[in-house]
Amino acid sequence: MATSNRLAIVLAAGKGTRMESDLPKVLVEICGRPMIDFVLDALRKAGVNRVVVVVGYRSDDVRAHLKGYGDVTFVEQTEQLGTGHAVMVCRDELVDHNGPVVIVAGDSPLTQSSSIESLFVAFEKEKPACILGTTYADDPTGLGRIVRDDNGEFVGIVEQKDATPEQQAIREVNMSTYVFDCRQLLDVLAQLTTNNAQGEYYITDGPGILRSAGQTVLALPVLKPCETLSINNMAQLAVAEQELAKQLGGGAKP
Repeated sequence: MATSNRLAIVLAAGKGTRMESDLPKVLVEICGRPMIDFVLDALRKAGVNRVVVVVGYRSDDVRAHLKGYGDVTFVEQTEQLGTGHAVMVCRDELVDHNGPVVIVAGDSPLTQSSSIESLFVAFEKEKPACILGTTYADDPTGLGRIVRDDNGEFVGIVEQKDATPEQQAIREVNMSTYVFDCRQLLDVLAQLTTNNAQGEYYITDGPGILRSAGQTVLALPVLKPCETLSINNMAQLAVAEQELAKQLGGGAKP
């Protein structure tokens, strides 16, 4: 059942440059349906009843595909300036919202409704400023590591290129699935900067900003191993399709 104050932002503005297709990446098909359909299914099953989809590349195609979804609002990201910028352009949709906001990638068809629901339940119980959904990867290469203190509390996210050898050995990883308190998220968006090598705004910086301000940030390893599967090229699509077909065939509901 949908919960009235559960809002989702779905990042869907990108072009799949390595997908051997001119389609927006979220419209590339897996198991006979565009990737984004599985993401929206998972969000609905997790009680989300309002979805903001950030569109950019060939936005008319994404809008046309999702026109039948009455709970979807579209926001245009005219420049691709990072994940933080993609959330920034949603400000007008957030100003009147009170409650949790889940942020997910539209090109992650293996997103599990049970994982999203677990994050919402923890949010409603603990009332933190932000919760990151994490998981343990057998091979964490290329993924941001979750750093914790001696008490097991979240300290920060360290990207592969910045990680020490000790940090590179950490298997708990960030999968860019977040639940923010909306008021705290708006504060974070006002503080994001482009002080990085790519000159872009990253939502990844949000948890650290909140923690530095003394807010409660939790990292919960509730994501399933299949949710670590990235889809950036046709080979990865084939692997993800095999996994998704197994879930669908077995009656599992993403």
